Amino acid sequence: MLAAYPLVFYPETLREQIEESDPMWVVVDRLTDKLEYAERDAVRARLLSLRAVAGRLLGDLGPAEADGRQALEHARKAGDIRLVATARARLAQVLQWKGEVAEADRLYAEAASPEVPARLRAEVHELAGRSAFEQRRYLEAVNHFETALDLRKGADPEMVERIELALDEITRHTSGGWGPYPRTREEIMGEAAAPRPLRDESSGLFGYVGAVSPRFAQAQPFADGVAWVRRPEAPAWELIDESGRVLIDASAGYLAAERFAEGLAWVSREQRGGWVAIDRHNRVIVPVGFDDAKPFHRGLALVQRGGWGAIDPQGRVVVQPRYRGFATALVHGGLIDGFTEEGLAVVDAGDRYGVIDRSGQLIVAPVHAAVRIHPTAFLIADKYGLWGALDRDGEPMVELKFKDRADVLDEIDRLSPEPRPVL
Repeated sequence: MLAAYPLVFYPETLREQIEESDPMWVVVDRLTDKLEYAERDAVRARLLSLRAVAGRLLGDLGPAEADGRQALEHARKAGDIRLVATARARLAQVLQWKGEVAEADRLYAEAASPEVPARLRAEVHELAGRSAFEQRRYLEAVNHFETALDLRKGADPEMVERIELALDEITRHTSGGWGPYPRTREEIMGEAAAPRPLRDESSGLFGYVGAVSPRFAQAQPFADGVAWVRRPEAPAWELIDESGRVLIDASAGYLAAERFAEGLAWVSREQRGGWVAIDRHNRVIVPVGFDDAKPFHRGLALVQRGGWGAIDPQGRVVVQPRYRGFATALVHGGLIDGFTEEGLAVVDAGDRYGVIDRSGQLIVAPVHAAVRIHPTAFLIADKYGLWGALDRDGEPMVELKFKDRADVLDEIDRLSPEPRPVL
């Protein structure tokens, strides 16, 4: 009903409005009736976030915000990244209409994950562009609109029309300038830039710009608010905070140290191997020495003992170390060091690739020459370079016959078209 509801788009504000409120209150009542019997988190998330959309269009922004926040909590519990992204975008639009643009922009930035379907990402970028427009960040708005168009590649005429009207409106406002320079994602998320290591030319020693004077023979970038450094007279690494205060000194004897992530870091007192995980108080959390290890990411760390597997922060093995490596790649977003937000990883079983989940269970057998993770499918290739696709259950979806991956993506869209997110 909401998808078909007649909305009027006003180029002057870049907002969609309703002309009659009574039918929309009917939508609210029907959603409320359904919520009374909804028990599963996924269902409650969907219904609450739709009611937030209806409330926003009615101008009932307080209850719409409450619905949006509850929807996001239920979506997180459900563990569906598409549902989480949609709930974030719907809540963000309510907050944007309330004038709370800082939080709205953070939610838009989180919702525009490369792991969600392109159509959803495109609409999120369009809405983020509208938010930037309202803040007179015209160049930033244009960047978002261009990203939305690139993601849809002309496949959404209504979006193209809206964005063309928006660009015309921006042109009318930019005679006095394009506004502030576009923000980075880190700036939007409110993440302060960490001091960066810099070598002093006269002494040859490293320090951190604006924070710690040059005194180190080696200096790693800050991560999780701390950094590993090594003094000229010491063979071992020590850990400092952003003020230069030593948290773990060189007497700990760590000849090798990796950056902190999710409160833990891998260290070793050996020249090769012997990796254990410690916290910032130098307490050993994972005592087993591994041949190699990667920083923790989304609650798991890749470890090597013969082959590669994965452990949780308590050191429990969740994926047996039987693979030659991990090679998780998204169709639209590059490489991921480990598991996606959805809990999937591409594994290398020796020149053949497959997909596992966070428990180590095989979703796609490692028999393919290449695998890429699509938001709703898996792209696969054979040894001849031909591409096809499997569905999320690992069953055949698109025949292995396409030389260009873009043709496979088009075929996936044809077979399972994404519904328009009602944002």
